[in-house]
Amino acid sequence: MIKSRILMGLSAVLILGLFLFPLWNITLEAPQYPIPLGMDIYINDFADTNPHDIKNINLMNHYVGMKYIPESIPEFQIFPVVIIIMSVLGLFLAFKANYKWFLGWFLLMFVLAAAGIYDFYLWEHDYGHNLDPKAILKFTNKDGTVMGFQPPLFGTKDILNFKAHSYPQFGAYFLAAGMALSLVAYILGKRFKKLH
Repeated sequence: MIKSRILMGLSAVLILGLFLFPLWNITLEAPQYPIPLGMDIYINDFADTNPHDIKNINLMNHYVGMKYIPESIPEFQIFPVVIIIMSVLGLFLAFKANYKWFLGWFLLMFVLAAAGIYDFYLWEHDYGHNLDPKAILKFTNKDGTVMGFQPPLFGTKDILNFKAHSYPQFGAYFLAAGMALSLVAYILGKRFKKLH
């Protein structure tokens, strides 16, 4: 049972990697930009991949009516608090609770992660489709509808002459590893209980 508790404690600590490393990255490649433009998304901030990338993305997007990438969004206040609470709860469960609670922690983290991904999708959708009708440049699809500029949630997508990439970064891997370890901790605890 001690192995199970150690793994649960480790899982609770690993998710704090979100405060050290970016969670996600969006990169834009185009012929006019020899060095691709990129934006790292942390749990509490947006950051340039290269100096002035966000400023250049905002300038470029202004012409097609996209909103500026803000310096802060409400999620940057909420997500860090949620992660700290979940980490403290995980440590408490690791040393004080029955192994069955490890599964509950994993399921709650899974729901929170899914909610975070859905929120990210909604933000991207609004950012790419809620365009200023007074924009300097207007592009339409073949059916005449206004073209959207939503980057992919995951993977690569062509947007006009840009190739947009959207992929998880080290912070996401720390989160996934922490969640996976909590599930392993539950399984080991369950096996230990059966044998004793």
